[in-house]
Amino acid sequence: MCKFSFFSLFFGLVLVAAPNAAAEDYEYRTIRDPRSLTAEQSRVAEANYQRYCSLCHGADRQGYVNDHAPSLRSKSLFRSGVPHEVLRPIQYGRDGTPMGGYLDEVGGPLTLDETWDLTYWLFWQADTDRVRITKDLVKGDAARGADLYAENCTDCHGAGGEGVNAPALGNPSALSHNSDEFIRYAIREGRDGTPMEPWKDRLSSADIDNLTAFLRSRASGWEQSRVVLRDVPTPDQYVINAEGADPEFDLQDGLYVSAADLLAALEDKKRMVLLDTRVTSVWQRVHIEGAIPMPYYSDFDAIVGDLPKDVQIVAYCSCPRAAADDVVRRLRRRGFTRTATMYEGIFGWMNMGYPVINGRSE
Repeated sequence: MCKFSFFSLFFGLVLVAAPNAAAEDYEYRTIRDPRSLTAEQSRVAEANYQRYCSLCHGADRQGYVNDHAPSLRSKSLFRSGVPHEVLRPIQYGRDGTPMGGYLDEVGGPLTLDETWDLTYWLFWQADTDRVRITKDLVKGDAARGADLYAENCTDCHGAGGEGVNAPALGNPSALSHNSDEFIRYAIREGRDGTPMEPWKDRLSSADIDNLTAFLRSRASGWEQSRVVLRDVPTPDQYVINAEGADPEFDLQDGLYVSAADLLAALEDKKRMVLLDTRVTSVWQRVHIEGAIPMPYYSDFDAIVGDLPKDVQIVAYCSCPRAAADDVVRRLRRRGFTRTATMYEGIFGWMNMGYPVINGRSE
């Protein structure tokens, strides 16, 4: 069983209490609910959830459909996470994870108001109250916390916080966005409806502080840079190596091409179209050279006229395959027969040391 998961940790409740108090001494102060939504705002927010979020988090917010994306039903998440601890990952994503930023200013499809409305819509679906969280620093022994992490957390999240069968904990954007108190309570109380267990009866308050201090220390030395958005390729740029020969892939299950075979075709200057099916904000940060952003939520009826049917199309994502598979299936339903999914996904591609184009930043 997963000891605690990424969103469990960073989307947890937080306490209003002094460090090192006994578990029973903590009290939660209920605060007023966030603003309500109009019927139209709710309708749009729900539609945006289904279009952009359900692929990984599930149509009913149940979670763990793809990418270890957590449940968005948890009451404890929304008691403390609304608005900012839920809003920020929606807007800016999590660097180094499949969670891209959905705010338009970083290349996503949603306006500022739409990200706020989606945050509040998720809160109201959870049907819970909120508690006050503080920005107070948690004082603990990070060295002792490192031992606790090694003893209790590595099976799911990896020795380096990289994530094994649960998302990464040592994520710089999460650590920069979330308060110490927010992290601490997630460890204490766990996450209802998920494999995240409460640790308040298994660890002392001091050790929970120590573990919090260790996780906070993982942010040291990491700097967030501002991405300078690239121009999205136009249809006349979709085909790479336009004068080259067509690749001849031996597709696994009639669908999958290996990263090694795709690399060989690129090195041989074969004619192809590469589709990056992630949210455009993560294409901005890193992609395979020549790939065009065509997110899984695109209106394919509106864009298929720009794609050639006589050229091999290869789609990839970071799931490692869910979004790309969805795109390929939809293209095939529209008569595109020369289509394939890269099996390993872009993280597998990068882990093999294959080349990518990094986003411009300043």
